[in-house]
Amino acid sequence: MIDQVLQNLQDTEPQGVQRLCDWLRIASISADPKFAEQCQDAAQWAADRLAEAGLEARVLPTGSAAEPGHPCVLAKTPNADTGRGPHVLFYGHYDVQPPDPLDLWESGPFDPLVKPADDKVPAEHIVARGASDDKGQVAMFLEALRAWMEVGGEPAGGLRMTVLLEGEEESGSENLEKFLKEHEPALKGCDFCLISDTGMISRTRPAITYGVRGLAYTQIRLHGPDKDVHSGFWGGRMPNPLNELTRVLAQMWDEDRRITIDGFYDDLVEATAEERAEWASLNIDVPAMLRNIGLGPEADIGEAGFTSIEREWSRPTAEINGIWGGYTGAGAKTVIPAYATAKVSFRLVADQDPKDIADKFFAWLQGRTPPGCRWELEDMHGGHPSSVDPTSPWLSQARRAMEQATGMDVALIKTGGSIPVAGMLKDSLGLDTVFMGFGLDDDRVHSPNEKFELPCFRMGARSHAVLIDLLREGSA
Repeated sequence: MIDQVLQNLQDTEPQGVQRLCDWLRIASISADPKFAEQCQDAAQWAADRLAEAGLEARVLPTGSAAEPGHPCVLAKTPNADTGRGPHVLFYGHYDVQPPDPLDLWESGPFDPLVKPADDKVPAEHIVARGASDDKGQVAMFLEALRAWMEVGGEPAGGLRMTVLLEGEEESGSENLEKFLKEHEPALKGCDFCLISDTGMISRTRPAITYGVRGLAYTQIRLHGPDKDVHSGFWGGRMPNPLNELTRVLAQMWDEDRRITIDGFYDDLVEATAEERAEWASLNIDVPAMLRNIGLGPEADIGEAGFTSIEREWSRPTAEINGIWGGYTGAGAKTVIPAYATAKVSFRLVADQDPKDIADKFFAWLQGRTPPGCRWELEDMHGGHPSSVDPTSPWLSQARRAMEQATGMDVALIKTGGSIPVAGMLKDSLGLDTVFMGFGLDDDRVHSPNEKFELPCFRMGARSHAVLIDLLREGSA
């Protein structure tokens, strides 16, 4: 039957692309409360597509009555307890990043365009916010479900499946852990989780991702005087919070760019020699990746002793994501600010704990408090890293499905990004997560003119369809 399913996907691809464009028109920006209604609409849109594919789908609230969150979509096949194969949990998210700065978009961020290949993108592609992250990748899966239902008349081809689509992934997944606990009975029977929110090595080299980094995200504020003061009267006589904050943060790395926070590396699990050799054999073109973001090869810098790919896939980082204070408007205003603020995040690898890392960072700051100043420290959110044994049978089946669907050799890789649900599912339900994604390094995720190439959309839909077939037949 898989041949008929794949033929259906080929025949209906134009309609599938149009369905994705319909979803992309919904501005489901989770970080901005003004778009709460659009988030609800995007969740309902996905639930309707799942229902059309034969699943029992619900749009469920998150948060509390006093502080509601954006809804989750929870769906399952009618035979989720008695059907064929393993019980698969598919996770994705329908929310998107804010589209700013708007003036850098070539078209409206929520007015999706299907554009032909050009001198920058060598294939037909969709341009819109969420095209790749993550609506486009979820839509591949939805198209596979639809094709199986249309061809065989049975949801997911008879495979036992639960689907969870979140609406707050791009804003910290604040209510997800509580939602997972509340709905644990519907999830605890699953055997593994499947996520499409990662990428390929290149257009001709698909990849299975078996590890993602965790995240600890903080905001810190250094307070000095109780008001902004005249820099002529007070400069050189007292601590300037901006000066002092930058002096402290500059101490976070030593000359080898190794993080100096006490105990930061205590729980880190090092990559094996076999992993490092496998990654080296992929011959990833790091200079080309740097060129894609406007940098030359000399910009390949980071922790000493590790290659660029090793630093992304197996090493933790500390990054200043934003810093401000005092006067930042047009012209001059000679003040020393009352406080200075920075957002500082850490990408983590197994087995680092985000709360532990935030606590260690705060203790490190307290030990370097400038004279006369005080800290205001906020642990904004975090997520655990997640890694799967490369010999996992679910990983092997996903790799086989991709190779069968694409006709290409499929690599095993890790990624530097963070997907909080993977760590939560491992911690709360003991579930491993397989990442079967089809994004590209130049998809401009989180940036203006985000795109998703139609060959990637095609490969993803086919790969999900074949994986359903292998799992329902019990193929190894």
